[in-house]
Amino acid sequence: MNPEPVTALAPRPAGRTVFTQDWLQLTFVHWAVEPGLVAPHLPAGVQPDTFDGASYIGLIPFQMRRIGLFGTPGVPYFGSFLETNVRLYGVDREGRRGVVFCSLEASRLATVAVTRATVGLNYVWSQMSLERDGDRIEYRSSRRWPGPRGAATHVVTRIGEPVASTPLDEFLTARWCLFLPDRSGATRYWPNEHPTWPLRSATLEHLDDGLIAAAGFPGVTAGSPVSVRFSEGVRTTFGPRRR
Repeated sequence: MNPEPVTALAPRPAGRTVFTQDWLQLTFVHWAVEPGLVAPHLPAGVQPDTFDGASYIGLIPFQMRRIGLFGTPGVPYFGSFLETNVRLYGVDREGRRGVVFCSLEASRLATVAVTRATVGLNYVWSQMSLERDGDRIEYRSSRRWPGPRGAATHVVTRIGEPVASTPLDEFLTARWCLFLPDRSGATRYWPNEHPTWPLRSATLEHLDDGLIAAAGFPGVTAGSPVSVRFSEGVRTTFGPRRR
């Protein structure tokens, strides 16, 4: 049985600001899968979150901009880069619904190294590009370090008209925490808050992806995605990590 419906606004404030960032020019591509497929990839105390009996794997390329720490202005160079993440959706014993990242490609080596060492997120350094021409947007990424070297994705999206969020849209995008295991093996969550996503319809014109297979899910992208959406983006605030 599903938990209570996801709300479009954060159900609780993130609290003291640890860092802020802009997520811009995002394409959300999602495939429905059996919950048992994603369960082994979730941290302790987190189970697959489901919608109509299915769990979901997301591929989200976008532009990260202006990461700022403790309320300071965004870092001008290291805080802005391209990113593509492969993510899953989980819910913990307290009913907190969040994201679990399998991998996060980023185009800044220094940012990748520092984040891996201090935060523990699975950032990887990749050669990346984003090109936009009107309503056509194209993302490319090819992994450099660590491996598997050459794991790549190429996404071309045709952006459509603004749409009202459906229940599935809210399930996939209205997520108010990140689940992350710490070095002891315990799972912490990082709460966040941001405005309601301004979503647009989108058509996937081309997809050649190896990142989802590299994350441990071979064959998923051979099927058609169940949801493709685009957003110009939001400004996000993260609070302190908590148990």
